[in-house]
Amino acid sequence: MNLFFDSELESFRQEIRSFLEKNLTDDVVRRSRVGMHPPDEDDRRWWNKVLHEKGWSAPAWPKEYGGPGWDVIQRHIFEMECKKAGAPELRWQGLRLIGPVLYTYGSDEQKARYLPKILSGEEQWAQGFSEPQAGSDLAALKTKAVLDGDEYVINGQKLWTTEAYYSEMGFFLCRTDPTVKKQAGISMLLVPMDAPGVTVRPITMINGDVSTAEVFLDNVRVPKSAMLGEPGSAWTQAKFLLGNERTSSAEIEKAYTDLVRIKRIARSEIKNGKPLIEDRIFLRELALLEMEVEALEWSVLRVLYDAPSNYNGAARASVLKVRGSALQQKLSELAFSALGQKALRLYTREQGFAANSHDPLWPDYVPGVTSDALYLRAFTIYGGAMEVQKNIIAKVAFEL
Repeated sequence: MNLFFDSELESFRQEIRSFLEKNLTDDVVRRSRVGMHPPDEDDRRWWNKVLHEKGWSAPAWPKEYGGPGWDVIQRHIFEMECKKAGAPELRWQGLRLIGPVLYTYGSDEQKARYLPKILSGEEQWAQGFSEPQAGSDLAALKTKAVLDGDEYVINGQKLWTTEAYYSEMGFFLCRTDPTVKKQAGISMLLVPMDAPGVTVRPITMINGDVSTAEVFLDNVRVPKSAMLGEPGSAWTQAKFLLGNERTSSAEIEKAYTDLVRIKRIARSEIKNGKPLIEDRIFLRELALLEMEVEALEWSVLRVLYDAPSNYNGAARASVLKVRGSALQQKLSELAFSALGQKALRLYTREQGFAANSHDPLWPDYVPGVTSDALYLRAFTIYGGAMEVQKNIIAKVAFEL
């Protein structure tokens, strides 16, 4: 079978490539390709502005809300070309997660207030879902919001909140009615991160970087208008949001760029007097992963193309999350292994961004590999743990 895009889509691809070549700078591309998490925040905000001026900052959004109105294949091509070119990846929390929830479930006032600043990158968002005793089991969350006159008073703690310290706004799941079924008593509230009572405490991860945080909410007051939708409607909103996140979590664009990086390493590193790329055992591993990546890409495209039918949508998104997260770990392990002893050096984020590409002992393909491999240990946990995803698949996919 020979699968390919038609001439119209190839012309679209060339348009994207020309724009990227014209607008991306060498320094931004170099820092982006190091692959540190979190990426450089200044680069991301700058790139968000550049894309917004072109009308491309939210490729999945419909035109009526400021998106380009692309179909799923165009969006896929855009994301793939951006990754290949070394463009900074924009933060998901606003553009991919809360943005679609806002234009789907939000009031007209909320759309007018928040969507333009999400598109422009002026306001970055934090996702306040997980808690110390409620990770993938969101129904067990304990953060509560109590109505006091015209305000909700929020008390609780959120954990593993990605890059909360960069964010101007947050969307938080809170229990507003403890007397009903757990899922029915949860609401989503939109909270300024500088509101009195909000404390953000960064968490240092295993790779030495600070990519997540714990957020404490102590008597935080927000107006009733900060609630998204009706009281108790957040479970539906959260499932909608997580379905989008898990489809994106296949990380197919990153998988392809990882393959390019692995091949570059293997052409340069020597094993038994020959380039590693000539080693039969290594080549077999690489070929198997390359086949997995290509198969996953077409699975992602099928799910995106069939999204309007929403047939077994939750199960399909979970399948992509399971396959994509496991594949990301395999790719990071192969890159780590290909470096040999060089992988023992763990670069800090600052060292990685400042690395000298002309250093003969430490080539520019070394920084970021070990950090990425360590960070991706969590990939089978965040966004819904692997075990939970398999339960969703078993429950939903086989319902008659």
